[in-house]
Amino acid sequence: MKPNFCLAVLLLSFLFSNAQLSVRYNPSIQPANAMQYFQPVGNNLFVGDCIPFYHDGIYYLYWLLDSAHHHALNGLGGHQWALSTSKDLKTWTNYPIVLGIDEDWEKSICTGSVVYANNKFYAFYATRLINDGKVNEQLSYAISNDGIHFEKQKPNPFYTSAPGYSKRDFRDPKVFVDTAGTFHLFVASKLDSSFLQNYNGALVHLTSKDLKNWEVQQPVLTGQNSVPECPDYFLWNGWYYLVYGDNGNTFYVKSKSPYGPWQQPPYQTLNEDWANVVKTAQFGTNRRIAAAWIPSRFENKDNNDEIFGGNTVFREVIQAKDGTLETKFPPEMIPKAIRIVPAMLLADSFTTKKSEESFTITSPNGVGAVHYENIPLNCRITLQISPSTAFENYGLILRGDDKGANGYHLLFSANDSKVSLGNTSITGVSQLDKPIQVDIVMKDNIIDVCINNRRCIVNRVIEHQGNNIWLYAKHGTVDFSSIKISEIE
Repeated sequence: MKPNFCLAVLLLSFLFSNAQLSVRYNPSIQPANAMQYFQPVGNNLFVGDCIPFYHDGIYYLYWLLDSAHHHALNGLGGHQWALSTSKDLKTWTNYPIVLGIDEDWEKSICTGSVVYANNKFYAFYATRLINDGKVNEQLSYAISNDGIHFEKQKPNPFYTSAPGYSKRDFRDPKVFVDTAGTFHLFVASKLDSSFLQNYNGALVHLTSKDLKNWEVQQPVLTGQNSVPECPDYFLWNGWYYLVYGDNGNTFYVKSKSPYGPWQQPPYQTLNEDWANVVKTAQFGTNRRIAAAWIPSRFENKDNNDEIFGGNTVFREVIQAKDGTLETKFPPEMIPKAIRIVPAMLLADSFTTKKSEESFTITSPNGVGAVHYENIPLNCRITLQISPSTAFENYGLILRGDDKGANGYHLLFSANDSKVSLGNTSITGVSQLDKPIQVDIVMKDNIIDVCINNRRCIVNRVIEHQGNNIWLYAKHGTVDFSSIKISEIE
């Protein structure tokens, strides 16, 4: 889990007595058919780190219930595990808290993972607590017969720290069980000292056959310049994947062997600035569905930093032949259309109009643009963009006004292999000089984009709510076609 709280808040937690945790979460009033971009219904409630898991045809989404953006229990989080499940990613069942704060010393039930073994569900997690006046993170686990009702095991915590590793940063255990029945944990931490300063982030590797005696193996990952948070690990079609956080972003490496040597992919598909703590789970026979959360913005200002807690966001993970990962919208989770929006194209002199949904912009000496008016705040836009000459860039302005101002630029740059959405961007996006399919979902204060069913980018946008969309091309000729605008639920 990302430590999205400042040092001042932590210091205050030492000076004042801990407030009693009082979070009211009612699963019966939560939506049953809209988990994409989900935020819990209730007073000041948000989604934190997501922990997806799959068993026996059911996708389990465990997620941290956050209250007041990590400020519960004097800034230590006060997080608890909630649960939503689905068999088809369309209809969901929401449950009461499945792993909660039961003791005064438990200041947060932090991120972890779940495994099914010995006909039971095992949930491993970190518990944040104060020990001798200092914040520590220690490992705990619970067992369930159904994945819903968990019983915490004793001793709790069962493991406090590994020799040579940080006690303050010791969290987010990723569990798996090998063919011999041995439990493995990858734990986010950092070395007490390292040869190269500030590159001491590591994943501790613990093993146990009986869940009582644990051995420290060689770390599975070292040399990170931050704690490699919220690790994920899975085997898929002959490739082993290790996913981890670094300074708030999500990265992965791959290997043909269980513990490396790790290979860097050509681009980091899971690294979207506004999709935090990306974790994946199997779905069906050979699919993987990733879950993450879109952070809120401080003081609800577009250019302010992120703060803990927000909405869910899901991605379907695609595997290329060389093991490289790509992502797209899970088709089952795209918001439903209410109606097709009748659009009238308003174009400048650089534009050749073919229909209301198809046109060519030819602007070698500058920028050509068109726009549509009266676009709903919540809508889905799909289109194809085809450059026919060299160009500088092309794109859209979403939620702009009648002059294209005060909106959010969705910009495509083939020279930089880069896509920008407002004040965030993704890199390593290839073939932007070829025809591309673009799928855009605008839902409340979230804009989510998928390019060619291979790369995604999302952003939290708050201040601009214009009802115009603009499409433009700079220094080149670009065809825009098959434009469809639908109002969504």
